[in-house]
Amino acid sequence: MKATLQELAQQLSGEFYFDSTAKHQMQLRAYATDASVYQEMPLAVAIPTDEKDLQTLIVFAQQHSITLIPRAAGTSLAGQVVGSGIVVDISKHFTQMIEVNVEERWCRVQPGVIRDDLNSYLKGFGLMYGPETSTANRAMIGGMVGNNSCGLHSIVWGSARDHLLEAKVLLSDGSVAIFKEREEAEIATLQGLERNIYNGLFDLLNNSARQQLIREQFPAKEVVRRNTGYALDALLDMQPFTANGAPFNLCKLLAGSEGTLGFITELKLNLLPLPPKEVGVLIVHCASLVESLYANIEVLKQQPMASELVDKMIMDFTIGHPEYQKNRFFIEGDPAALLMVEFMGPTREAVDEKLQTTIASLKEMSLGYAYPVLYNADTKFAWDVRKAGLGLLRNLKGDAQPVNLIEDCAVSTNDLPHYITELQALLAKHGVTASYYAHAGAGELHVEPIINLKSAEGVKQFRNILKETAALVKKYNGSLSGEHGDGKLRGEFIPAMVGDEVYRLFKQVKNIFDPKGIFNKGKITDTLPMDAHFRMQQPEQIATNENQKSPSNTIFDFSADDGILRLAEKCSGSGDCRKSEISGGLMCPSFMATRSEKNTTRARANILRQFLSDPHDVEPYNHEEIKEAMDLCLSCKGCKIECPSSVDITKMKAEFLQHYYDANGTPFRSKLVGNFAAQMKLAALFKPIYNFIFGTTALRKLANSIVGFHPERTMPLLGDVQVNQWHKRRLTSQHLHNNSNLQRKLYFFCDEFTNFLDSSIGQKAILLLERLGYTVIIPDHVESGRSYLSKGLLRKAASIANQNIQLLSPLVSEEMPIVGIEPSALLTLRDEYKDLASPENKAAAIHLAKHTYTIEEFFAREIEVGNIQQEAFTESHKQVALHGHCYQKVLSSQIHSVTMLSLPKNYSVEIIPSGCCGMAGSFGYEKEHYEVSQKVGELVLFPAVRKLSGDKIIAAAGTSCRHQIKDGTHVQALHPVEVLYEALV
Repeated sequence: MKATLQELAQQLSGEFYFDSTAKHQMQLRAYATDASVYQEMPLAVAIPTDEKDLQTLIVFAQQHSITLIPRAAGTSLAGQVVGSGIVVDISKHFTQMIEVNVEERWCRVQPGVIRDDLNSYLKGFGLMYGPETSTANRAMIGGMVGNNSCGLHSIVWGSARDHLLEAKVLLSDGSVAIFKEREEAEIATLQGLERNIYNGLFDLLNNSARQQLIREQFPAKEVVRRNTGYALDALLDMQPFTANGAPFNLCKLLAGSEGTLGFITELKLNLLPLPPKEVGVLIVHCASLVESLYANIEVLKQQPMASELVDKMIMDFTIGHPEYQKNRFFIEGDPAALLMVEFMGPTREAVDEKLQTTIASLKEMSLGYAYPVLYNADTKFAWDVRKAGLGLLRNLKGDAQPVNLIEDCAVSTNDLPHYITELQALLAKHGVTASYYAHAGAGELHVEPIINLKSAEGVKQFRNILKETAALVKKYNGSLSGEHGDGKLRGEFIPAMVGDEVYRLFKQVKNIFDPKGIFNKGKITDTLPMDAHFRMQQPEQIATNENQKSPSNTIFDFSADDGILRLAEKCSGSGDCRKSEISGGLMCPSFMATRSEKNTTRARANILRQFLSDPHDVEPYNHEEIKEAMDLCLSCKGCKIECPSSVDITKMKAEFLQHYYDANGTPFRSKLVGNFAAQMKLAALFKPIYNFIFGTTALRKLANSIVGFHPERTMPLLGDVQVNQWHKRRLTSQHLHNNSNLQRKLYFFCDEFTNFLDSSIGQKAILLLERLGYTVIIPDHVESGRSYLSKGLLRKAASIANQNIQLLSPLVSEEMPIVGIEPSALLTLRDEYKDLASPENKAAAIHLAKHTYTIEEFFAREIEVGNIQQEAFTESHKQVALHGHCYQKVLSSQIHSVTMLSLPKNYSVEIIPSGCCGMAGSFGYEKEHYEVSQKVGELVLFPAVRKLSGDKIIAAAGTSCRHQIKDGTHVQALHPVEVLYEALV
């Protein structure tokens, strides 16, 4: 087979991975999972560039009886894109927005277009695509059609099936078909397999007994979310089976078919006008879950846009979360459930009328105890909590975790309180708790039972709960799958939901379209048992694994996450790391630049997990596959806050590198970069020579090539004087002596980057603080250790951290904090030091972190208490564009920078909506990473800088950020300190 796959690879213009090399095996492992509980190594991974590649794959699959698994964003919750065939990823190249027809309100797109990116594009036309999922900032239209996605506003905007007008589809013989509305006369003119499909379906459905059977066995009509099996009931609602129905359109069957009937290459979508601009979300606080479901019935009478539920378990996971803690300000008391009810209208008055009517009706029915309302932009805080539900649940400690199992069941909204009451009793019988959230308004709650799939009891619970829930859903004439699909998870129970006779019709449908099973075989029909191919180790594996506990010989302290393995396992696969730059945010810059799955936080976490959990691996870190996966991680820390589960790849990458170096030796360049402070101390002795070499183009390029840096990358030069020496000489000066009695004092962290390279900025920072009435003290300390951390040299970083903890912790206090100007160095004291501290230094590290401030944070604090005032600064007008350092975005806030830069009364500050700049310490210097570094910069930052008008300045606190801006745009960015220093009067 290897030789045969090699021949296939030569026929494809796109990427193809199949062999045993580390690079290929890393790719296979990255695609072995989705957002479900399943894992299965594919035979190969194809990333086609065009339709010809897809046809080549289809012909190959036919010849060799291999199944093709279509994959978009890979956010499927039921294992739809997991299997042993060839995974075909269309997310990288099938991303064109082909056509928009404003008058007729439709667009034509390729299947790899992201839903939110499409709507961002359509907004300029006054249009939008209605169906949305909680994953809409990375979910792709092809995947949404495959699952018949619905989303938050489905009670008004419907499902993907409702808005699919046409589809260009490659059939199982490689031929092209256009599915659209067709009259019988037109169907008669079709040829080949396309015509055979229509004839076969008409033969199957043109039988009154079968029609009656389908209508009886499918969910009740009032259950709007219905995605179990193939949508034969939707076909019966059209001509010629319903006299007044719409013309026959195979798109109705294609939607929800999970890629089992054909390969979609283009879609024509119905569009909607943009919704009214005034929005209000009523947050109904309820004392019990069932009370919220009765409240849901009541609010639906007012015809809201959405009615969504969040239970106490999810709310509790927002407490202390680095991103979502700030979003819970609207929660009053300790509710058991929140019902988030949205209304839209042309005016605030119109929205308020609906809100007040709804609140009055709820109070009359004694439903709810608090009714706060959020408007317009503030509604995002509520919806972000709701959408992060699954990811937040993954923060649960221990092996028992929330599982996608019965999360997609839908019943009538009137039946929902009764169904959930019985379901709670069912789960209690099995000794299982669960979280309940999501689409109350559509009769579908995402119920996530907490089950330990590493235990024999948990595996037994997993099967029995789904089996019994299927019977309960059937009792209420509901749907086992509402929008998440059947996949590997629920396919086994389709016969129980629709009966054996209708299930046989499903198998006939599959055979009509795909007799050889080349399209996603084993989904919807002929599925494997639902408890096969779990991603977690099973009890029999665990029993043989003496090292099952997470590796304990880590340098970082991972105890807060129950070990490094548990931290990797927290990745739910939800794909939050697959956002585009259009959606905004920080995570994950290398994915945004490359659009490659291997460069996602998800892929890195899953590949690390696979090796760390291998019971037979005595050196779980010593693998080239992990190194390949981690290679393009810029260590921006975005995943620490933007991943709802806080899967901190930056921390795990550094840990991995240390162990990998232990086994294979530390590369020369890594040692060189790690020893940055020592290198600069030596270079400072020969400063003129150093600056001449790196200030001369030819010599710099030669030096770069020797080190392994890209020849086009310029190098920062040494400053005129080292800041610590400059400040020490001033201790005896009259100026400093006169200021030494000031009450307001602070410690200045003279990091290695400021001390050697940005010395003029360091000097201005100290002078600025002194002019504002502060005594600045540089205490004894060593370098920050940031350069060692960036290269995974953790033992050296830990030694430095513990030295600084002992030197600085006894000094700092609320009254005299330590302040720094380089975010990457200063925030190391706040973040990594706590996890690198020795046990005896742990409390001191926490104390030091508490009293460590970036200069922007310090200014914001002092402005708030009135110690720093506007009168010290110019009244001239100036516009400032601000690019925030990654670590500021993660561990602090850009708001502090805005506050600081807004001190001059006529300075206006605008935040550039950029993620990582792309430099990331030494990453952007390294020759093999230079291209990706530049691509990251070109996503948002570089274009934004180039658009700046002549009198607008750009501010950036990070030394790497300023250098990246200079190299990428030839614009000199200023540190906020420099901006304020020049503004002094």
